[in-house]
Amino acid sequence: MLGSQGLDAVFGGVLGLLVGSFLNVVVYRVPVMMYRQWLNDAIGNLMKVDGVPSLWSLVFGPNANTPPALEKAATAAAEQVDALPAFNLMRPASRCGHCGAPVRFYQNVPVISYLFLRGRCASCKARISLRYPVVELVTGALFALCAWRFGLTMTGALWAAFAALLVCQFLIDLDTQYLPDSLNYALLWLGLIGAALGLTGVPLASAIWGAVFGYLGLWLIYHAYRLATGKQGMGYGDFKLLAALGAWLGSGYLIAIVLVSSLVGAVLGSILLLAGKLAHKDIPISFGPFLAGAGLVCLVAGPDTVRQWIPFAFPLG
Repeated sequence: MLGSQGLDAVFGGVLGLLVGSFLNVVVYRVPVMMYRQWLNDAIGNLMKVDGVPSLWSLVFGPNANTPPALEKAATAAAEQVDALPAFNLMRPASRCGHCGAPVRFYQNVPVISYLFLRGRCASCKARISLRYPVVELVTGALFALCAWRFGLTMTGALWAAFAALLVCQFLIDLDTQYLPDSLNYALLWLGLIGAALGLTGVPLASAIWGAVFGYLGLWLIYHAYRLATGKQGMGYGDFKLLAALGAWLGSGYLIAIVLVSSLVGAVLGSILLLAGKLAHKDIPISFGPFLAGAGLVCLVAGPDTVRQWIPFAFPLG
């Protein structure tokens, strides 16, 4: 029979499967929600609303007005955006991306439904991406690990949230080359709060300095590269993600995180090459998935194991 630790892991794994199903929704919908907001903001900046000057007049002077044709186009675009149906993490209900048929609750059971449907839509028989059950299984395994290691405690729940957010950032950046601020900030604040409450095992001062140096380190590298080459080597979302990882693991682990991210990048790049997705050299690879993968590796291996792997990355330890 399973002991209490094993039962905790089973419960955590089942919960992780359910959360993994939700993460598939997050990974698809959060970028679309961002795009909608950006479009709405861009349109609003061209229009004068309730006495607030348009961005056009702020740039070209108070007497400059948005060209009539552009303002007319912005007004028409605003009407189209306002007419869009609600789109968030809850609405609309899940549907097949090919035929639009609604996904029934019994067709949305993690992993089991995919196997039962043989990886195809119940209505149009279009193939369902294998990534859906893989994300569910990976999230289930990560939650089971957290429950096994920390029990059904606040600490276990906190590290499970850490894993879930990194899975989202890994996939979203891989798909879109964006790291949503909403997820980066959630990760950062959870790390700092966890340190303040003594749940992560990292002193609060180390968590704060980890966030500071994590952000500034990549910020300096970014600007040095930009000045030297005239190109942008990474995005600001990468700075924020490393800052969040620094808050979770402490300032002493920043070098180790970067080194592990290089290993993750080599493995991921090799997989993508084998899959034929990097056949054209002009397709960039984001740095965010490497950082998110490094955070997950540190979680799975454990900070002490990472220290044993690369002791030279901890000169003060």
